[in-house]
Amino acid sequence: MSDPIARMNTLVDELLRHNRLYHQENRAEISDLEYDARFRELEALEARFPLLVRADSPTRKVGFTAVAELTPFTHEIPMLSLANGYHKAAPTWGDAWEDIVEFERGKSDRPGGIRRILGDAAPAVIAYVVEPKLDGLAMELVYQDGVFVAGGTRGDGQVGEDVTHNLRTIANLPKRLVGAPRGRLSVRGEVLFDLAGFERMNQEREARGERRFENPRNSAAGTIRQLDPAQAAGRPLHFYAHSAGLHPDAPASHWELLAQFRAWGFTVSPLCRRCEGLAEVIAAVQDIERARAELPYEIDGAVLKVDDVGLQDTLGFVTRSPRWAMAFKYLPAQVQTRLEGVLFSVGRTGQVTPVAQLQPVRVGGVTVRNASLHNEHQMQRVLGLRHGDSVVIPRAGDVIPEVVAAVDEPGREAREPVVYPTACPDCGHPLVRSLADEARPEMVHVACPNSFGCPSQVEGALRHFASRLAMDIEGLGEKLVAQLVAAGLAKRPSDLYALAGRREAVLGLERMGEASAQNLLDGIEASKARPLERCLLALGVPMVGESTAKDLARYFRDIDAIVLADVPALDAVPGIAETTATAIHGFFADPGNRDEVARLKAAGVQFVPPPAPASGGLSGKTFVLTGTLPSYSREAMKARLEAAGGKISGSVSRKTDYVVAGADAGSKLDKARELGVAVLDEAGALALLGE
Repeated sequence: MSDPIARMNTLVDELLRHNRLYHQENRAEISDLEYDARFRELEALEARFPLLVRADSPTRKVGFTAVAELTPFTHEIPMLSLANGYHKAAPTWGDAWEDIVEFERGKSDRPGGIRRILGDAAPAVIAYVVEPKLDGLAMELVYQDGVFVAGGTRGDGQVGEDVTHNLRTIANLPKRLVGAPRGRLSVRGEVLFDLAGFERMNQEREARGERRFENPRNSAAGTIRQLDPAQAAGRPLHFYAHSAGLHPDAPASHWELLAQFRAWGFTVSPLCRRCEGLAEVIAAVQDIERARAELPYEIDGAVLKVDDVGLQDTLGFVTRSPRWAMAFKYLPAQVQTRLEGVLFSVGRTGQVTPVAQLQPVRVGGVTVRNASLHNEHQMQRVLGLRHGDSVVIPRAGDVIPEVVAAVDEPGREAREPVVYPTACPDCGHPLVRSLADEARPEMVHVACPNSFGCPSQVEGALRHFASRLAMDIEGLGEKLVAQLVAAGLAKRPSDLYALAGRREAVLGLERMGEASAQNLLDGIEASKARPLERCLLALGVPMVGESTAKDLARYFRDIDAIVLADVPALDAVPGIAETTATAIHGFFADPGNRDEVARLKAAGVQFVPPPAPASGGLSGKTFVLTGTLPSYSREAMKARLEAAGGKISGSVSRKTDYVVAGADAGSKLDKARELGVAVLDEAGALALLGE
């Protein structure tokens, strides 16, 4: 994308969405490799533009927040994630293991590298512990005087979900430790299904006429979050220990810690190995990968940790991960199957996307029947796909699979190539082609322009409009939306507000009784009072995610002002770049979209402006929060400062009045000192608040 600031905002919104899907809804739409590629791209952009880093950037967080149904579980020591490296699939030893070598040695053109950080303190040979990277749910167990008292998920690294009631049902989780020190102790590891038990459980479910669980990791995550522990008690969950949180008498090395865990009664993977130097590390990583197919549980890589705890302390942490550990991801295993056809799917915005229809094949514990082909360029130029091809799919676990290659086999040239349609497969309207990205002329965007007449676009727009983060219309799910469109009751979001006058028609829909009809109409009526930023999100304005919608609402405070704003006015909004401003202006310049806003207003949608800025004792003061505070989470301190009229920023500049810094504050604290910005600790911030 030509505008790096707009690209930063796009990446933040995308990554936050994928975090929410993975950590809160236990599903994923992209692979770890794709996620980390976008994450690294965001890190690189934020390094170039440090003053424009958003406060909600996923580079500043770990995971996602706890679900509402479970009690919060606070980690006394932050439970961070690991930086990732990948096997490069290169023909030479050095290139294939480049990320491991860089982990120790660093690169001249970027910060990091254990030896560069340690300098003269680095030993001649660095010892590591290499462990399998278990594909489960990260968990912390708390013991008091050796007795298990509580346990919780990682959540956002500061606060997770208390799942003690379900953890007590796990047979191999020790409820009392043998020989553990007195006092408070926390042990961290992974909860997962063993594969044999997972298959037995699925066979039993099928015998009872119940649906199979598709994926071990997602099923384990869903099970451990059940409110009723009887659900977890009947399922083959296991806990594997791999690290410590609180430890009153920690040993001097990680290898000794693992031995201590085993002595206390924990299960530790037998594949863990202590290695002297990089050659032994790479050999251990290879050995774990070779054993992968025969393991009783799923893994997706290996974890490297500096063994010496003293060196770990010296190396320290960056914002979301330790400098002394990394997760090294393996290349996905691949399977072959036969292409039976290509379905062209029309999305909410009209984009036409090819989906491969396959002979069913087991991939990463999931039976795959469909796979992404991404776009016209990928399908025709890169893959050169032909009807009936034998195709290659990577073992992608719980993400949407993709076709990565077509097998060159005898007779392939005689088959008909797969080509894109010229008319919309849903409504028959001629498709239009345009560049998706000016910097990549090969990337052609194929779309149906019939926004209000194409059933797929109409259904997609209605589902998006009613979604939880937008208008949050309870009861308006996917099936009901399809019925409303098929019955001609809704062709655009504004039609929903006319349903109150068509009650009999609503009652005529399948499985629609008086109570459900009333609930639907009540939900639609309640949505009229949604805040302006959620209404903007519901409209589906291009390049406008949650954060940008809030920026627009705070700046303009009126839907008509946004509709009438030109590109310079939109570009003046803090946090909105010219590319985004152009996209917003183009959307509202469309007569159909302007008409829809007018129809929504006429139907009673209020586009409620945000509250006026607070006018407390800190009014006009800008704060930046960084590091871990001893008594308050960042969100709690942020709420106190905002309630007193303060404004919270995600980056330090000359306009910043105060930086509130806790432990492991990092670069923001350095920037504050460089600029002469006042720095407060927690006590100083509370004193400023008069507490």
